[in-house]
Amino acid sequence: QVQLVESGGGLVQAGGSLRLSCAASGRIFSVNAMGWYRQAPGKQRELVATITSGGSTNYADSVKGRFTISRDNAKNTVYLQMNSLKPEDTAVYYCNADLRLYYFDYVGKNYWGQGTQVTVSS
Repeated sequence: QVQLVESGGGLVQAGGSLRLSCAASGRIFSVNAMGWYRQAPGKQRELVATITSGGSTNYADSVKGRFTISRDNAKNTVYLQMNSLKPEDTAVYYCNADLRLYYFDYVGKNYWGQGTQVTVSS
């Protein structure tokens, strides 16, 4: 009954911008962290950016200075503002959330969105 709903992917020219959104819905007790991962054809899924409920962020070196992750804790929503996009950013982007569904959960459980395609043309 937990669902991660993504939006904002699409086609953009190199140097352009996109903003991805992901909202976690369902019965959620608390959100430990949310983030974005991506997977390009022939490559492993890799971390793009994460953010904790307290606001601590982590970025892949390849996106530092270009991407910004943010969150709205009240809405269990995470955003990824992607600027200065490059063709190598082309990938399927997956929303990820580390969630506690019950008050007695000592640790969170990982959930994934369905993925959204981001294509950057040169």
